Amino acid sequence: MSELLFSNTALAPALIDNLESLGYHTMTDIQAQTLPLILAGKDVIGQGKTGSGKTAAFALGLLHNLNVSRFRVQALVVCPTRELADQVAVEIRKLARTIHNIKVLTLCGGAPMGPQIGSLEHGAHIIVGTPGRIEEHLQKGRLNLDEVNTFVLDEADRMLEMGFEEPLQYIIDHCPRDRQNLLFSATFPPKIEQLAQHVMHNPEKITVTATHDDSTIEQYFYEVESNDVRLDAVHKLLLKFQPTSAVVFCNTKAECQDVCDELAKAGFDVAALHGDLEQKDRDRTLIRFANQSLTVLLATDVAARGIDVDHVDMVINYHIAHDPEVHVHRIGRTGRAGKKGIACSLMSYKESHKVNALEDYLETTIETSDLPGDEVLSNRITRAPMVTLQIDGGKKAKLRPGDILGALTATQALKGDQIGKIKVTAIASYVAIERKAVNLAIQTISEGKMKGRSFRVRKVTN
Repeated sequence: MSELLFSNTALAPALIDNLESLGYHTMTDIQAQTLPLILAGKDVIGQGKTGSGKTAAFALGLLHNLNVSRFRVQALVVCPTRELADQVAVEIRKLARTIHNIKVLTLCGGAPMGPQIGSLEHGAHIIVGTPGRIEEHLQKGRLNLDEVNTFVLDEADRMLEMGFEEPLQYIIDHCPRDRQNLLFSATFPPKIEQLAQHVMHNPEKITVTATHDDSTIEQYFYEVESNDVRLDAVHKLLLKFQPTSAVVFCNTKAECQDVCDELAKAGFDVAALHGDLEQKDRDRTLIRFANQSLTVLLATDVAARGIDVDHVDMVINYHIAHDPEVHVHRIGRTGRAGKKGIACSLMSYKESHKVNALEDYLETTIETSDLPGDEVLSNRITRAPMVTLQIDGGKKAKLRPGDILGALTATQALKGDQIGKIKVTAIASYVAIERKAVNLAIQTISEGKMKGRSFRVRKVTN
């Protein structure tokens, strides 16, 4: 066990002290296998499932390489989505909090360009962003990567799926040849192999087996005859298992939205997450799912890479995934943080080739279960315990979570345990309120003041 301790690595003392203060003592499998190689300066390919600790592995490596006194961009982390980039930036800042004056800047599409330009003018040590927006800043001469010593591709498989080969090549061409390259991915399709050969120098490949403990995740497979039956099956499975938080994976954006619309008509607290949504709608949906204002989230695989929620009770695969690794990645959304999870997969005879591939990958024989009968239709739909309120004021109005909490509890009509997560963005704030206390919360904010002024507030319904 001692060899798995962060304190036994070559990490800088300040980083180890911070890890101790955060309660991070023992490395995960992928951290234990990749971090020593990263600290030794090697190029590394790390493959592991969601929640395996990949972000901390490369974040600690790039922080170890950083010369804080040199105020230039020294590390570049490229992510497929804005949501993932935001999560990575938060993790890096948390791991770097004992090192003074480190500046981490996110550059993502879907966000206003002006603030990014202003931030770039003031400089940064670490850039985290999406390929298109990073490329755009490079083309305009606003971003200089001449001193990058650590280049990270996070969720590289999804970046290639989304067609980012050309922006990635443009970015790579603007980085120094003499640099450390770290590539992390949940799956490893042939395109990733080609990218690695092109970008990396004698990389070490580390794979942490993407399997799940049967005692943590219960898997069920159900045979269906048609898409109409699939929709009915999802309805019945949700009524049978009564999850407070479920993700339903669909293979296409259109299917994702169609199933969402039908479940909404049935009375479920549901929303869809896919590439056709405006960024503000994606942000709101993720906030609502994270703060338990939604019970069901319909998502495509690419969109789901932005979900960072530990309390997912259930995953439903509307179709079997095209790739067995993707299947394992999907069901890994549940059964996290030591909790139990349920994974249900719908399959038809037309998908037999995918089922056979999955059996080979899992080294098991898939047995089908009987779908719930009509008796479950009498079960009550589990409602989301919280409702999200949007306040039309955020960081630009100097609002902080404490201001919102203070305003809600000032009259003592609302109790602290009726208030959930509070998220403050640039121009808006979101607060989760216990369902039965929503009207009181709206009245309290509408009639009160924060920072000496009044703010409009409303329920978020889509």
